[in-house]
Amino acid sequence: MKTRIFLWLILLLCISPVSTQANDQREFLAAKDAFRTGNLTAFDRHAAQMHNPLLQPYLDYWRINLQLASISNPTVQDWILHHTDTPLSARLQIDWLRQLAKRNDWHTFSEQYPQIRQPDDDMQCLDWQADLALGSTVPKEAVAFWRSGALLPASCYPVYQQLFNQQVLNEQDAWLHARNALAANSQPAALEAFNWMGNRPLEQTTLSSIASNPSNWLDHGHDLTQPVERELTRYAIYRLAWHDAQSAAEQWRNLQNAWDDTERRRVWGQIAIQASRQHLPQAEQWFTLSAPALLGDDGLAWQVRAALLNKNWASIQKSIQNMSDSARAQPAWQYWLARSELAQGQSRAANLLLLSLSRNPDFYGLLAQEELGDVASAPSINYNASDEDIADINRQPGIRRAFLLYDMDMHLDASREWKWATRDFTDAQLLAAAELAKQHRWLDCAINTADRTHNLHNFDLSFMAPYHDTAHAYAQTYQLDEAWVYGLIRQESRFISHAHSGVGASGLMQVMPATAHWIAQKLGLRHFHTAHLNEPQTSLQFGMYYLKTIRARLGNSSLLATAAYNAGPNRALRWRPGTPIEGAIYAETIPFGETRDYVKKVFANSVFYARNFNQPDVSIKQRLGMVMPATAAPCPNDNTGGSCGAIP
Repeated sequence: MKTRIFLWLILLLCISPVSTQANDQREFLAAKDAFRTGNLTAFDRHAAQMHNPLLQPYLDYWRINLQLASISNPTVQDWILHHTDTPLSARLQIDWLRQLAKRNDWHTFSEQYPQIRQPDDDMQCLDWQADLALGSTVPKEAVAFWRSGALLPASCYPVYQQLFNQQVLNEQDAWLHARNALAANSQPAALEAFNWMGNRPLEQTTLSSIASNPSNWLDHGHDLTQPVERELTRYAIYRLAWHDAQSAAEQWRNLQNAWDDTERRRVWGQIAIQASRQHLPQAEQWFTLSAPALLGDDGLAWQVRAALLNKNWASIQKSIQNMSDSARAQPAWQYWLARSELAQGQSRAANLLLLSLSRNPDFYGLLAQEELGDVASAPSINYNASDEDIADINRQPGIRRAFLLYDMDMHLDASREWKWATRDFTDAQLLAAAELAKQHRWLDCAINTADRTHNLHNFDLSFMAPYHDTAHAYAQTYQLDEAWVYGLIRQESRFISHAHSGVGASGLMQVMPATAHWIAQKLGLRHFHTAHLNEPQTSLQFGMYYLKTIRARLGNSSLLATAAYNAGPNRALRWRPGTPIEGAIYAETIPFGETRDYVKKVFANSVFYARNFNQPDVSIKQRLGMVMPATAAPCPNDNTGGSCGAIP
């Protein structure tokens, strides 16, 4: 009998921690649900069953949030001051400020506002409300924000109502706001501006009609002496240029004399930007009809891209030099400035730029290393954190709390906790933390953490290769470069097997449902369901089959196939130039910012994976290759990115 009791005691001791942990998770998630529904009684009941002190800050944050409307200011302030080891302190600070604004407690608001590190537009406008309420003058930044044409949060309305009442802003400013908003095709922001005018000049239906059919508006005569007619005509030109810059240019030539020189140049700049996006050879000429000051950094970037397609190195250099200091310092423009200087015999200046870039383990760093050749510094040696360093990181409460939240599928909170805990880490600490995350199978966190280092690197962590046996087998089956495939998977999902995109793509290789059903049919797989894409083997097989198929459709170009994987085969075809160009120029001139960034990262990834896999050394330029002119036209009437109906 005693032996049996003793065995039961041992069993209870063994299972007790697990049982307690499971109970804590259940009660914690139940408390979270009670917080969401505002049920303080249920919240307190579940919170009382909790035993893990690491999660106590979340319970305290939820409780104080439920009572924020009635709790005293000193109590809230004290809680924030004593919880700076968690991101909840910053979250409560913002929640509290919004509550203070509701109470019109502007004195306390103004005292606490400087504690916010990166206020959003909504919070910024609340601060301007506080300035006005306390008798201060609204800073010039508020007027500049209005004139930018940005969409205003509701908290801005009282500020601008007062500024219009005080005649700090007038009807001319309202027109300027509307004009800037329409140039960016922000109809809501334009309508905001019209609301501040004495008589609202037009309605949403008019703007929507012009946006959907700008040619119809332009084909009917309008009295361009009337402000509303002028602005709407300019808007119609902008919208037409978005779809057909050539037609917009023809229309503008006939209309431009109704505007002064500055406005003529401004519109030509917008037409040129869209022409550059559409790879029209006239883009460079139309840019000369504008002016650098009117183009801004974004317009100058498109001027560079237009010149790249024509290999006009002098224009590239001039456009980059016209950029602001911050824009010109971006790696893309440092690299192309160096290339333009090399092309014009200015090798000393170029090599200084390339040497600086070559230290960075990214797309432009790799390109710069190749330009410099043996002059470039050797790649950084992998730094491996010691077991003691990893254990030190694991002892930190914020790190352990992040793992607990991740295990409960509270991924957003877990990521916030992790970033807060690691925000001041050294390179060595970041790599120790990345190794710890890898050990916990939190792979995307491990990669993202390892990527944050500046001088020390561990490329085995940054470019880890899980599911290697399966991926290797399918890469061989479909005759694909394994390093390229891994470079793409890393960019698609960071190896989260259950990853889902906002447009419905799933799995490691982010295959769309329609594409998956098409692949299943081609592979002869019956009873396929899109949920199967969350299985690594299925996602890898389907993704690589699709990659092989579109690569064959696109002339066996890995570069075009990469662009197509993100934006669709037809777009990748449409973006090809009329003459052969190097792959780096094709990548730089992709019209979609997301795809442009995606392609660069996939190819940089592939170089590091090739090194990790001990593949023969192939330069990034060789991997990008040359892009040849189209031999087959893109598919007509295809707005989905598909390929003549053959490939979804």
